[in-house]
Amino acid sequence: MKTLHQRFQLYYEGNDSYIFVPAGESASAQSLTIDRSSGAIMLNPSGTSLPPNVRRSGRPVYGILGIISLSMSEYVVIITGRELRGRISGHDIYRATDFDILPLNPNITIQHPPHPVEGHLLALLRSHLSAGFFLFSYGWDLTRRLQAQWNTRAEDETKAFWQVADDRFFWNRFLQTRLIESNVKQDLDAYILPIVYGTFDIRPVFVQGRHLQLALVSRRSRFRAGTRYFRRGIDGDGHVANFNETEQLLFVEAPSATAPHTGDEFASKLSFVQIRGSVPLYWAEINNLRYKPDLQVMDLPDTADVMKLHLLEQVSLYGEQILVNLVNQKGHEQPVKDAFERYITQLNLPNVRYEYFDFHNECKKMRYDRISVLIDSVKEDLERQGYFHMNIADREPQQLQGGIVRTNCMDNLDRTNVVQGTIAKWTLNKQLQSLGIIAANSTIDDYPKLSADFREMWADHADSIAKAYGGSGALKSDFTRTNKRTKKGLLEDGVKSTVRYLKNNYFDGPRQDGFDLVTGTWVPRKGPTSSLFLVTDGRPLVTRSMPLVAFFSVFMICAGLTLPRTSEYSLFYYFLLWITLLTVANGYMLINGIDFVSWPKLLPPTDVIYYNGPGFRSARNGMGLGGAKDLKVAVGKTAKWLNGGRVHVRQGSKLAEGDIPLELIKKRVD
Repeated sequence: MKTLHQRFQLYYEGNDSYIFVPAGESASAQSLTIDRSSGAIMLNPSGTSLPPNVRRSGRPVYGILGIISLSMSEYVVIITGRELRGRISGHDIYRATDFDILPLNPNITIQHPPHPVEGHLLALLRSHLSAGFFLFSYGWDLTRRLQAQWNTRAEDETKAFWQVADDRFFWNRFLQTRLIESNVKQDLDAYILPIVYGTFDIRPVFVQGRHLQLALVSRRSRFRAGTRYFRRGIDGDGHVANFNETEQLLFVEAPSATAPHTGDEFASKLSFVQIRGSVPLYWAEINNLRYKPDLQVMDLPDTADVMKLHLLEQVSLYGEQILVNLVNQKGHEQPVKDAFERYITQLNLPNVRYEYFDFHNECKKMRYDRISVLIDSVKEDLERQGYFHMNIADREPQQLQGGIVRTNCMDNLDRTNVVQGTIAKWTLNKQLQSLGIIAANSTIDDYPKLSADFREMWADHADSIAKAYGGSGALKSDFTRTNKRTKKGLLEDGVKSTVRYLKNNYFDGPRQDGFDLVTGTWVPRKGPTSSLFLVTDGRPLVTRSMPLVAFFSVFMICAGLTLPRTSEYSLFYYFLLWITLLTVANGYMLINGIDFVSWPKLLPPTDVIYYNGPGFRSARNGMGLGGAKDLKVAVGKTAKWLNGGRVHVRQGSKLAEGDIPLELIKKRVD
C-alpha cells in the first residue's frame, strides 16, 4: 500500500491558512495548505518554500483526523498526542491521546466560541474525542482482519490506505470526506489516515521454549453507533447497534529461533475472528428513571427484510454464521428472544444456524464452568469453520476461517464477553496443539504466564467495549480475569450496575449526540438559530424545578438534624414540610420520568418512545398520569421541549399524522 506521512509540522500563515509540512522526510515530500477563508485544500508542489510570515506551532502533529462543519465554521481536527500500544509484524500501533481543533473561520476561537450553539457542538466534539479509544497505524491496516488482508494483497499494493480500509470500521470516514473529495484532482492519499474505535493489546509469551506473540484487536462499527439505551436493534439498512469484530492473533517463531524477533520473522501467523451485535430486530428499551426500562419490540413490515439483509451481509463477509443467542428465555427479556426465533425460523436462511444458550439459568449459583455445555454444542461448527493459518514459507495459507460465531445478549457486553472469551480460549488451545507447541491433552491453563496474559487481555478488552457502550466496566469480569466467579466480583458488579444506571439515565444524551455528530448521522445547518434547541430547556417551569425541590428538601432535612430540639412540635412540622415536599418532588419525577431522562437532542428517539404499532410493549411508564392512556397527550407534551418540537413517527405506528397536529410531525433533519 501507499505510505502515509507519520508526522507533520504545523505552520500558521496569519489568519489566511494552515500549512502541514511532513517532518523527517525527503525534500520532495509535498506540503498541504488549507485556506481558512475558502476552505480549499491544496497540495503544494515539491520544494515549495514557506511564506515569510508563517508562525510555527509548538506541538507536533501525528495525523489529520479530518474536517468537520459545525453551525458557524469548519474545523480541522488533528492528532497531537499518541501512545505506542505495541507492534504487529514490525508496524507500530498507536492510540491517539490528544487532539487539537483548528477553526477555519478566522473570527472564531476554540476557547471563546461566538455563540452558545457553536460552543455546545464543540463541547460534544471534544467530549467524544477525549472519551474514545482511537487506534491507528501508518503501516498496518487495523480496520481489516488478517485473512481479509491476505485475500486482497495483490490489488492492495497500488492502493492508498484509506481505499483498502473496511468501511464499517473506518471511524473517521465522515470526517475525512473533504480530503477524500479533494483527492480526485490531487494526490492526498498520504494525508488520509483511517482510525479505528476499538481495543488493542499484544503480549510476548514463551511456551516450551518457543517465542509467541498473542494479540487481541476489536473494531467497533461506525454504523448505528451509540450508547446502550439509545442504540438498540437494527436500522433500515441492516446495521445493528454495538457491532464489534474481535480478532485474536497468534504469531509463532520457528522452532530453531532462540531469541525474540520482530517484523515478519515469525514463521506462523494465525487469526481467529468473532463478531457481536445487537439482536437484529426493531426493538428498544425506553428509559424512564426506573432501574428496568420499558421493553419494546416493534413488528414493522420490513423487519424480516432488514434482518435478512444483515445476516446475508455477514455471510458474504465471513461465511457460515452460528448465531449464539444468550437472551433470557423468561422474564423481561423473553419477548426479544421469542421475536428473534420467530423471524429466524421464518427466514430459514442457508449457512445460518441458530444456537440458543440460557446463560443465566445454566450458570446460576456462579457455575460458570457450565459454559462448557455451549462449547460442546458448537464444537463441530468451530472445527468445521476453523481459523486462518499462514506460514511465511508457504505461498498459500494452511487454513482459512470459513465461518464465524455471532454472539449476542441484550447489551452484547457481559454475557457475550464471557462466551467469546471461552470460545477464543478453546480455539487457542486447538491452535497451539496443532502447531505442536503444547500436547494434545494439555491446555493454556497448564502454562500460568500464558493463561494469565490471556485472561487479562480478554478482561481489559471486555471493560473497554463495555465502557464505550454501557458506561462502566464489564460485569462478570472477575470470571474472565481469574477463571472463577467470586462474591467480591458480585459486589463489584453491583457498583458497576449502579454506575450504568446513573450514566444511562442522566448523562448518555450528550454522549449519543457526540456519536451522531462525529459519524455524520446528524449534520448541522449553517447558522446557529436553527439549532437553538441544543442550548435551551423548553420543559415547563414546574418540571425543571422538581430536581431542585428534591435536592433542597434533602438539604433542609439534613440541616434539621443539627437543629437544637427546643420544641418537639416545631421540629415535627419542620420535618413534615420538607419530607412532604421531597415525596411530592420524587413522585412527580417518577410519574413523569421520561421528562427527566438525558435524551439525545440531535436525533431524539421520539418515534421509538411513542410507537404504538404491532409488537410488544412491557409498560408505558414515565409518561405522566394520563400519558400512558393517551399517547397524543404524551407526545404533544414532550414535543414542546424535546429537540425544539421536532417529532418523528415511526412507519407502521398507529400514531399517524391524522392523530397528531401536523406541526408536531416533522422529520428529524437539521
